[in-house]
Amino acid sequence: MSQPILIGNDHGAVELKNTIVSHLEKKGFEVRDLGVGEEEAVDYPDKAEELCRELLAGDYMFGILLCGTGIGISISANKMDGIRCALPQDIFAAEMSKLHNNANVIAFGGRIKYQDSVTDMVDKYMETEFEGGRHERRVGKIMDLEK
Repeated sequence: MSQPILIGNDHGAVELKNTIVSHLEKKGFEVRDLGVGEEEAVDYPDKAEELCRELLAGDYMFGILLCGTGIGISISANKMDGIRCALPQDIFAAEMSKLHNNANVIAFGGRIKYQDSVTDMVDKYMETEFEGGRHERRVGKIMDLEK
């Protein structure tokens, strides 16, 4: 069995979270849900912190964060040492977030109308391997910015 995937959301992305969880579970992945199940208001920085701390402490494939736009929750996640959270807007960006940036968290917005489906973007991210090479140096420089 592969490592579980973490997912967390605020009230702006309950439906999207449910869609992603269902999609991943149908594909045989275990998903640990740290998000809200109803549209009760929660603060997205709190959900980002909770997921990122769990991701860094546990044995997980990666994390998915969701809020109304994906912007606030991705900014919050990127404040956490050890996190590289991408906010892909299409399949190409989802692929590059892993191939070149080795993102360990991806974020989406429940109120955004994407040209490509979010589940297709998640699939592309998951099937992509980090390229390494010159990108390893660049990812290292990104992580050095935390110091």
